[in-house]
Formats: sequence, structure tokens, C-alpha cells
Amino acid sequence: MERVDANLINEVNKLGKGGWNECFHCGTCTATCALTDEGLIFPRLSYNYLQMGLKDSLASSVEPWLCYYCGNCSEKCPRDANPAETMMILRRYLTSVYDWTGLSRKFYTSHWWELIAVLVIGLAMVLLLGVFNPNGIVTELTSQGGVKINEMFPVHWVHIGDWIMAAAIGGLLISNVIRMWYLVIYKDKTVRVPVSAYFTSFKAVSEAAVYFATQKRFGKCDDKKYWAAHWILMSGYVSLFTMIVLFLPWFQTERIHAWYHPQRLLGYYATFALFYGLFFFLIGRIRKQQEIFKHSHLTDWFFVVMLFLTTLSGILLHIFRINGMPYAAYYSYIIHIAVLVPML
Repeated sequence: MERVDANLINEVNKLGKGGWNECFHCGTCTATCALTDEGLIFPRLSYNYLQMGLKDSLASSVEPWLCYYCGNCSEKCPRDANPAETMMILRRYLTSVYDWTGLSRKFYTSHWWELIAVLVIGLAMVLLLGVFNPNGIVTELTSQGGVKINEMFPVHWVHIGDWIMAAAIGGLLISNVIRMWYLVIYKDKTVRVPVSAYFTSFKAVSEAAVYFATQKRFGKCDDKKYWAAHWILMSGYVSLFTMIVLFLPWFQTERIHAWYHPQRLLGYYATFALFYGLFFFLIGRIRKQQEIFKHSHLTDWFFVVMLFLTTLSGILLHIFRINGMPYAAYYSYIIHIAVLVPML
């Protein structure tokens, strides 16, 4: 028998204001949710766990991750319990549960923690770029009239830094995934997954890849614009992340390619995609007309602003580099890295 944790609601309350006290389980949210399938009755089950203080059951629940925040349930709820935002808050809570370092909870509950972390990491990046930049600002231009960016910031050193950063982030994410697996699969004895399933479930892996690439469950929401904007933003983010981490020597070059070269076209598309998605979400959060934009946590704003500054400094760096502006390119590179790394 699972023990009731009377402090569970107080813990979740620190991550945002939901409407769990107003919910009387009338079932309207489940009936109106376009993502509810047979045998899946979220968000009511998550509400049950929360209201009853079933901390272990909530920690082993995957239902909050199946919600795409369409907002239909909150619009139709007769009690104004705001189930869509509640599911968002539960995702923050579960993230803090999976994170063994405790940092995510600090960031969710204290804007000072997040701000200080960004400033410390950003300052560390500025100092590192100073150490691994023995040539300083190189004013001599290339034969094409561009900035010698790799003489100021050697691409092999930056690439090593990319791999170290990717390994650190990847290791942290994998450790959190393992903790999630422990809580959802291993610790919950009602779930029985044969060992062979981990090696033979090719269909599940392929479906996961399709869902990641298309995010087609977003398409079940009534408002298709949100799906399109999110997919465009995601495609730009993944494109740039892939080029920077895997193909930086090809991407950070002193050669000025023609505008139709794949290197420039991919960079321009990623910039457009990021700006398009960012402006869509920024305008929506400022206007607060749609249900999905009515409630914004500090971390939501923080990520959007940091991603905007990263994109802006990146495209400015490109413009300064190909137009032979070494001083502007030098300082924009430093700003770009100082914003990019803390954002990740």
C-alpha cells in the first residue's frame, strides 16, 4: 500500500499555480482532449495522484508527457481548474524528480539561481575564449576580404569544447533518463517489461523517431499553427545544433561561400526557422489571447530570450565575418558563445 504524502501539493505548488483544488473529476477535460486514446484518460489520473498525495504513483506516471498543451481542456473546463497548465506544472515537477542533481528544481523555484548560473557560465566562457585566443583580434583579412575567424578562435579548440559540452550534457541527460526508467519501469512492480523487448522493439524505436521528426501528435490539436511553428522552430534548432557539434570545421570557416552553398543555405534556413518560431511564441506570450500562452513560467521566458540572443548574435557574427569587420566579429563571437553555452 502506497503511503500518502500530505506535502506533495505544497511541493508542486512551488512550480506554478494549477487548479487541482477546483477539479471535481467531471470528465470534461478527458472528453474534449483530442489526444486521449482508448485506455488513456489523462489528465484526470494525474489529478487523482496529486490530490490524494500519491507521490510514488505520480513519479511513475508518463501521462504528463503525453500532453501537448493544446489548451482545449482548459477552455472547456466548467470549474476553471486549468488542466492544461496543471499538466505543464507536473512536467516541471517530474523533471525535478528525474534530475538527481537537484539543479532543475533550483532553477524552477528561484530566478536568482538561474540568473547566477547563466552569469557564471557565461563569464567562464569569456575567460576560456581569452585563454585559447593567443592572437587576439586579427585585423588582417582573407584573400576574399573576410575575417580570419579561425586565427582568432582556432576551430579545433572550439570543436573540442563542443564535444566536451555535448558529452557533459549527454551524460547528464542519460543519467536522468536512467532514473526515469527506474521510477517508471523498474520500481513500479505493476509494469512488466521482458528483457527481450529492449532489443527487439524495432517498431517502437522507429515510431519514436517518426514522432520526433514530425511531432505529428501536435496535429491532433485544433490549432494547427502551434504545431507548424513548433516544428519549424525545432527543425532550425536541431539543424544548427547538428552543424555546430558534428560539423563545426565545415561550418566555422574563413572561406566565403556563394549564397547558394549548402553551408550558407542551411545556416540561413536555421536562422529563419528560429526567428519565425521565436516571434510566434514571443508575440503569443505577450498578447496572452490563446490558452496555451496565458500562463508563462520564468523558465519559459528565459529560454525564449536566451535562444533569441543566441540566434541574433550568430547571424550578426556571420554578417560581420563575410563583410570583413574583425572587431565586430570578435566581440559578437564572444557574446554568441557566452549566451549559447548557458542556454544549453
